[in-house]
Amino acid sequence: MKEPSSLITLGTSAGPSLTPGRAQTSHLLTVNGTYYVVDAGDGVARRMARAGADVRKVGIIFLTHHHDDHTAGLGTLMSLAWDGQRTEPINVYGPPRTKELVDATVRYCSISADIRIADGGRSVPLDKVFFGHDVGIGEVYQDDNIRVSATENTHFSFHRGDAAGRYKSYSYRFETPDRVITFTGDTGFSAAVTALARDADILVTETSSCDERKNSMIKDGRWQAMSTAEQEGIMRQATQGHMGLDNIGMLATQAGVRKVVLSHLTRRVETADYEPWAEEVRKHFSGEVVIAEDLMEF
Repeated sequence: MKEPSSLITLGTSAGPSLTPGRAQTSHLLTVNGTYYVVDAGDGVARRMARAGADVRKVGIIFLTHHHDDHTAGLGTLMSLAWDGQRTEPINVYGPPRTKELVDATVRYCSISADIRIADGGRSVPLDKVFFGHDVGIGEVYQDDNIRVSATENTHFSFHRGDAAGRYKSYSYRFETPDRVITFTGDTGFSAAVTALARDADILVTETSSCDERKNSMIKDGRWQAMSTAEQEGIMRQATQGHMGLDNIGMLATQAGVRKVVLSHLTRRVETADYEPWAEEVRKHFSGEVVIAEDLMEF
């Protein structure tokens, strides 16, 4: 008999700032004993340990995009699996340049790996275990447990000049035997993401506040260290490349999803209470709204 799928929100903080008590964005979907990691922000390996999950079982990873709050824990996660005697491939799927990122991770970890091989504890080189795959949109992966579809979202749609169209950011839909789970990744409001999330049982969405992000940068000094052009650029990214609370509710309603999980939470300056944000989403969505914490299981 097949087991029901399990989703654990390993890390629920937006970046690049650090939030006490929250790791950066990562999720663990388990279907019939197989692990599927979605994003690998800083702290992903420690959160897997806290969840009782064996990093040596990680063989399939999906990246929504290449900002470091979604990828900074990737090398540690893969290296720990290799250190634990994993010899089967670890395949990482994502937008263009994912292969480049994984190849760079191999180089970054190679000195430690060479020493461990010299120590006598390992014999399989990293490049025989770590593999990156650049994928497009549409159906990007399928096995006996799941079917995964991707669409490009609007996280980088505001880019100008030489950067325009150069970088890609994806949202993913996972169809398991018992339910459908959609991850928005980082995005502004998007018809393509709405279509991808159609009738999903769970929508795991980024949750952003432009004002809170600016206040956080002012408090820790980053804002003052920026030029006027840099301040304008980060606010353009915050307003055009991310999804506000009202848009989350409207997207969920239009898509007909059953449950919204608010994750990738922008750090709040004066409080850790996100209930007011959930109330804003509920103004536009009548289904269940959950404020994610690290290590919640769905």
